[in-house]
Formats: sequence, C-alpha cells, structure tokens
Amino acid sequence: MNNRNYTRKHYLDNIRWFTVVLVVIYHVLYMYNGEGILGVQGKITNLEVQYYDVFQYAVYPWFMLVLFIVSGISSRLYLDTHTDNEFIKSKTTKLLVPGTIGLVVFQFLQGYLNMSLGGAFDTMGDVPKFVVYLIMLASGIGVLWYIQMLWLFSMLLVLIRKIEKDRIWNLGRKTNIVVLLLMTVVVHLAAQVLNTPIICVYRFGLYLLGFLLGYFVFSHEEVIEVVKKWLFLTAVIAVALGINFCVRYFGAGYADAPVNRTISFTAYAWFACLAIIGCGARFFDFKNGFTSWMSKHSWGLYVFHYLCISVVAVYVARPGLLSALPVYLLSFVAAFAGSYILYEIISRLPFFRWAVLGIKKDKRA
Repeated sequence: MNNRNYTRKHYLDNIRWFTVVLVVIYHVLYMYNGEGILGVQGKITNLEVQYYDVFQYAVYPWFMLVLFIVSGISSRLYLDTHTDNEFIKSKTTKLLVPGTIGLVVFQFLQGYLNMSLGGAFDTMGDVPKFVVYLIMLASGIGVLWYIQMLWLFSMLLVLIRKIEKDRIWNLGRKTNIVVLLLMTVVVHLAAQVLNTPIICVYRFGLYLLGFLLGYFVFSHEEVIEVVKKWLFLTAVIAVALGINFCVRYFGAGYADAPVNRTISFTAYAWFACLAIIGCGARFFDFKNGFTSWMSKHSWGLYVFHYLCISVVAVYVARPGLLSALPVYLLSFVAAFAGSYILYEIISRLPFFRWAVLGIKKDKRA
C-alpha cells in the first residue's frame, strides 16, 4: 500500500451527486405517475396523458446501474490504501447499519406512509400492533434496497479478492472499445438472472455485474481514457437507444418484467452508463464549493428524499388540499429542503447519526 489516504476522483463524486438529484426528480414524478404503477399516490392531474412522465423512462434503465459501477470503482480506490478488514468495517457501518438498525428506529416511518398510500390500515383493524410494525418495517425499506445490495456486493468482493489475487483486475486493464461494445451482450444476459419476484428493484445479476465491472474494469485509468476517447460514439448510441426505449415502451411498466428484461432496456442502460462515465471523466473531473457541498450532502438527500415526498403525497395530495401543480412544486421543495434539514438534524444526534446515516461521529465538531 502506498499511503493511507483514499484517493478521490472528483468526477466520481460529481456523477454520484448528480445521479442522486435525478433519482429525486424521478421519484417525484413516480409518486404521481399516470402509467398506473402501484404503491404510490398516482395520477393527480386531469391530463389524459402525462407526457412529462417520459422522464422516468429516460433515466430508470441506467441511473442505479451507474451508481453501482461508481461504487465498484470507489471500492477499488479505497482498497488500494486500506485493508480488507477496514473495508468491511467501513461498509458495515455506512451501509448495513442504516439498512437494518436505521430501518427499525427511523425508516419504519416510510413504511407507515407507504401503507397509508395503499390504504392498508383500513383492512388491518384486528391485526396485532407488533405485526403491523413488522409489516411497516418491510414496507419501509424503500430506497434502502440500494445500500443493502451494495453491502452484500462489498462483502462478496472481499471474498473474490482473496481468490483472484488481482489477476482478473490486471486483465481488466486491457479492456478496449471493442470489448466494451460487446459487453452489451453480457449486460443483457445478467439482467435475465437473479431477479426477485414482486419486489423488482432487487436485480442481483445486473447490479452485481455493474459493481464488479466498476471494480475490475473502470477502476483502471487506461479504460477511463478509452471511454473518454469514444465518448461521442457512446453518447450518440445512448441517445438513439434512449429515444427508441421511450417511444416503444412509454405507458408500459418499465420497472418490471418483461420490459426491464428487453434488449431495448439493457442496451440503453449500458451505453448510457458508458456515456455518463466518459462525460464525467472528461468534463467534470473538478471540485469547487458547489460540487463539494452537493457531494457532501448527497448521502442525506438519497436517504431522506422519498420520505419527504411521501409526506406531501399522504397529507396534501391524497386529501386533495392543493391542485396538481402546487403538489408537484411542494414535493420538489420537500424532497430537497426536507432531506437537507433532516440530514443536518440527524447527523448531529449521537445514536441516530450512526443508526440512520452510518456516521460514527459528528464531523463538524
């Protein structure tokens, strides 16, 4: 190991916070979508077709995949200067604790809101309180699925490292544009396996592949240079595939089978990831006051935003207190401002900053 400092790549931080912002916008539109997706408030406008919902189709195939790829790259950078045990301890505190203990002590509130949206309490009058609480826990996982999977992948990575001894990693350095283009087939095949029924976000095949590609392939500067060099090509293909996907499937259930297993979905997801990584590395590998602030607060934004959107949906949109446009605007404001406020409060509370955010101590002290 060369030194004890974790070498940060500014473009990775910028891709991460920018993608989280897209996730927030996506979830506002998702909450009031007009495509009949269950488990949310649903359509609140009088529009026959909410054409702006196409934003969901434009970002959903790739935005979580790119986060797993970025996490894989970051894992390699961290492990270059830390031991496996330090990695396990860090990921357990940052990911497993909020994904389990945080769910018990705080995120069950999300479960309550989800059940309220679905009208579950209207049919649970005789159900014991403890059972209701357990159901709220399951329903409250919400956005925490990502950190649960990321922790699992991180632990699996430690085992893989002990076996492969950097042989696969060194091979990844030789990845060229032809291999990256052909990887479309591998991504498509990965999307067909290890998908959980009912809860469609747990796509272990696709997201594990993205995480491992981040670690073994995209953590090499040589590969990043290839992605930067061919940015124009991957961006043009991504845009073309994105338009095709949106036109072909707008109005359909994009997040579940069979749409999320199609070649239109997976090819678009892969080329969008290539274009975003290349664009980030080429144009956004810098740090300033704004990007530093956004990066620092992106974790809190991710963890809390859907809870804030759900509050507006349950207590404002559902009873019809405001018309559609004010509800959308209020949801956007609540998602960002509410998340940042919750982050500032909870990050200062000794137990809750550890349980909910995976922060061991107040870094402001």
